[in-house]
Amino acid sequence: MAKAKKSAFFCQNCGHEESKWLGQCPVCKEWNTFVEETVVPVKGGDTLTREAASPVDIHDIPTEGDERTRTNIAEMDRVLGGGLVAGSLILIGGDPGIGKSTLLLQVCQKLAAQGQQVLYISGEESLKQIKLRANRMGKFSGDLKLLSETNLDVIRSVLEKERPQVAVIDSIQTMYNEDIASAPGSVSQVRESTNVLLQLAKGLGITFFIVGHVTKEGAVAGPRVLEHMVDTVLYFEGDRHAAYRILRSAKNRFGSTNEIGVFEMQREGLVEVKNPSEYMLSGKPENASGSVVACAIEGTRPMLMEIQALVCKTSFTMPRRTAAGIDYNRVNLLMAVLEKRLGIPLSSYDAYVNIAGGIRVDEPAADLGIVMALVSSYRNKPLPEDMIAFGEVGLSGEVRAVTLPEQRVAEAKKLGFHTCVIPEVCKKSVGNVDGIKIIGVQNVNQAVDL
Repeated sequence: MAKAKKSAFFCQNCGHEESKWLGQCPVCKEWNTFVEETVVPVKGGDTLTREAASPVDIHDIPTEGDERTRTNIAEMDRVLGGGLVAGSLILIGGDPGIGKSTLLLQVCQKLAAQGQQVLYISGEESLKQIKLRANRMGKFSGDLKLLSETNLDVIRSVLEKERPQVAVIDSIQTMYNEDIASAPGSVSQVRESTNVLLQLAKGLGITFFIVGHVTKEGAVAGPRVLEHMVDTVLYFEGDRHAAYRILRSAKNRFGSTNEIGVFEMQREGLVEVKNPSEYMLSGKPENASGSVVACAIEGTRPMLMEIQALVCKTSFTMPRRTAAGIDYNRVNLLMAVLEKRLGIPLSSYDAYVNIAGGIRVDEPAADLGIVMALVSSYRNKPLPEDMIAFGEVGLSGEVRAVTLPEQRVAEAKKLGFHTCVIPEVCKKSVGNVDGIKIIGVQNVNQAVDL
């Protein structure tokens, strides 16, 4: 009599396993995420042939000559920390249609042109569909091979035979292992498929790019252990209806997690944005009240952006508050500071705050810009076109210090601004800068008096 297969319930959000169905996951606290899956033990003896492991003294491990491989896409290399490290796993997540496959095909194009052996494996598109997309990107040269397959055993045999230097898996949710009884995209399939790719990467020295679908919250779909297994996690962000895209590093064992890359979607593919500040300020209105330029730091890169505010008399019992690109609660907090410290009756006014260009800012350095934009709109007085402001505003109305003020002022000077309003405590570290007037303020009263 055949032995009954064992089944278990897995949380589709974090991968937690339970013997019975639960309404709420005890680990990630999400509701209705448990799905029953058949658990089949993975067959042994199918791993890569390796020598017996033995400990090695740290001083005997050579590091010379292990240089990174550049992709020749400057924004991509910036986020990766300087280039690709051999044998690493790089997970890229993003919304559908954001441009993940397009970006990776461009990376393959650049690497193949350098003489790298590249294998692009797609489980979502046919070879003809990939070719049609490649025709829009221009000429391809070098050793670039395509494979349309979802069976992991077939993919493994091809990788062991071809031994490419770089491989792309698009996407991990479409791959399936015949030893696992559950459907592709399930927790068990994603975990075991990534484990096989991890063995191939470390055993054969192949650099893998793995595309991962995302949930409605924006996190990579599948078990949380997936992000722990890979070396680098990149998120491709941006409105699919807007032109720009931001590549952000959430985890990087070989570089900083504070860097971002900015791209613009065009007909021939993704094009690097060399100067994001100039791109974000294009189309800024002249002599318009409620418009202020502020500076935020994304990673180590200063980025200028336009903060727009519209304050008008409310016709409702409760005034409306709308914030786009900035935290809604932060806007309410700053309006309360203005009403308390400056006596501006904003409780009877509607307020709409927007970061032009569709970018989102979470840094408190934008507080001073928001305050000045609100007061400018309330008094209907435009601010000077060549002025920029940044600083954190506290509950008592004080303007507090921000990080990297020197880089922010340098970026403002590069784009032709002549006046910079900064916290008074940062004025000493910035010093005198030729061609730009530095004004230090201690509180919002001094800033508004300008």
